Amino acid sequence: MPRPTKQSPERGNARDRLLEAARDVIRAKGFAASSVDDLCRAADVTKGAFFHHFASKEALGVAAAAFWKQETTGFFAAAPYHRPAEALDRVLAYVAFRRAMIAGDLAEFTCLVGTMAQEVHASAPDIRDACGRSILGHAATLEADIEQARRDHGIETTSWTAASLARHTQAVLQGGFVLAKAGNDADLARESLDHLDRYIRHLFHVAGERAP
Repeated sequence: MPRPTKQSPERGNARDRLLEAARDVIRAKGFAASSVDDLCRAADVTKGAFFHHFASKEALGVAAAAFWKQETTGFFAAAPYHRPAEALDRVLAYVAFRRAMIAGDLAEFTCLVGTMAQEVHASAPDIRDACGRSILGHAATLEADIEQARRDHGIETTSWTAASLARHTQAVLQGGFVLAKAGNDADLARESLDHLDRYIRHLFHVAGERAP
């Protein structure tokens, strides 16, 4: 996700600082383990400032998911995977771009909304829904290129759609992040993206695979 993820030296208002702190602290510790005190300390604000802007930690979670969606939308819109002329090349470039982002500490490359959705999907439906809007909204940005690639390559099938393949990319990414956490090994997430690259090439009957 957006890199770098740490707060900049020129820090904004208390609300923005709390959202930035939530982005980083929750990815590192999880939602339940991130206390209001932790978030205030990371944001360098008082607890009074926290409750001035957010009625509860859950309200901050909803706002943090929306903040993440806003940040990532601009980040990915400007990313280089949009540059190839051919639609399938853009789809494969997206996978390669996401693989290249897997670097540094786990908290630096894993997904805030994926982390929260896994943890609170049953206990905090408002946060869950906000996370879903972020993840599924990002998946939808891939649909046009996938559909164009289907037309370009004459792929006629009812077994999958551009929307379902776009969602599958996110399933692989989020699953890769979980494996990286479980194994404490970023290579497990990279491995998942390598398989996704091969799978997409197989669907479109394209030989070869991503260069090492």
